[in-house]
Amino acid sequence: MKKIVLWGATGQAVVLEEFLPLLGYRIISVFDNDASARSPFPNVPIYYGMSGFKEWKARNNSKDVYCLVAIGGPNGKDRLEIQNFLEKQGLISVVAVHPKAFVASTVKIGAGTQVLANSAICARASLGLSAIVNTSASIDHECVIGDGVHVGPGATLAGCVWVGNCSFIGAGAVVLPRIRIGERSIIGAGSIVTKDIPDDTVAFGVPAEITGKRDGYY
Repeated sequence: MKKIVLWGATGQAVVLEEFLPLLGYRIISVFDNDASARSPFPNVPIYYGMSGFKEWKARNNSKDVYCLVAIGGPNGKDRLEIQNFLEKQGLISVVAVHPKAFVASTVKIGAGTQVLANSAICARASLGLSAIVNTSASIDHECVIGDGVHVGPGATLAGCVWVGNCSFIGAGAVVLPRIRIGERSIIGAGSIVTKDIPDDTVAFGVPAEITGKRDGYY
């Protein structure tokens, strides 16, 4: 099996571990920035932060080692930065699509993106780098999903929706056709988005209304 490392030792790592072996990958190490974190997998070592990665690299041949950033939530910027770091160290970002997900043949998916069980990505949709399409989410035809976006469990994006880089669509949210959601914005769980949402905005409700600005994310 191909060797893979995960950066992130919490829930997203647990979800990935369930199906990565089905794709031919064996997790050999886990990394996390939180020094109190523990490896979620028996017999898989954990290393902490950039110094821990350097320690790991000194002990291991990183040639032909693959990687995924297993950090969920509204943390797309972190996923992208860590993925970029790992690639510069010679690791290879992969696309991880659960065998029980539906992905149309015309879909384009960027490196590092994770598509979880029972989700659906329909014709001519495009997903950027290090995005997450969570369990049972639905992305309809011709949607454009930016780098670092996270579409939460059970969320539904109708056709031709555009979601900017590093935005987060909460669990069960619905975005109506041709809506544009700006970069770095958050849509609250269960919301129904009926109009465009600007950059750096938090929106929530039925219909979704702007409730604040997303600050401190740079």
